[in-house]
Amino acid sequence: MVNFLKVLFSLLFLWMCYTVISTSMASNLFSQWDFLGGIPWMRATLWDFYANVTVIFVWLCYKENKLYLKIIWLILLVTLGSIASCAYMLIQLFKLKPGEGLKELFSKQNG
Repeated sequence: MVNFLKVLFSLLFLWMCYTVISTSMASNLFSQWDFLGGIPWMRATLWDFYANVTVIFVWLCYKENKLYLKIIWLILLVTLGSIASCAYMLIQLFKLKPGEGLKELFSKQNG
């Protein structure tokens, strides 16, 4: 399962990097913000995004012991979204020792 998750989150990370970079090159978010902000589904999507960031950040706060890492990851989650989420999961997956699985992934705190 751990190897599957490494592949899955690697593919998601690469896909989201490609999507964000190619979209940024084709369209400037900041020049279109007034239009986008007026779309109800865009506002709902942003609320959904920040709710998910909160869920991931609460788990991250359990995992991480150092305040500065919590702050850095919060900034990354808010600014990079799923790119940061996938990166964090990949880091946690690659920190697992041989024989460790999902239980350790989700419950083991970082030192």
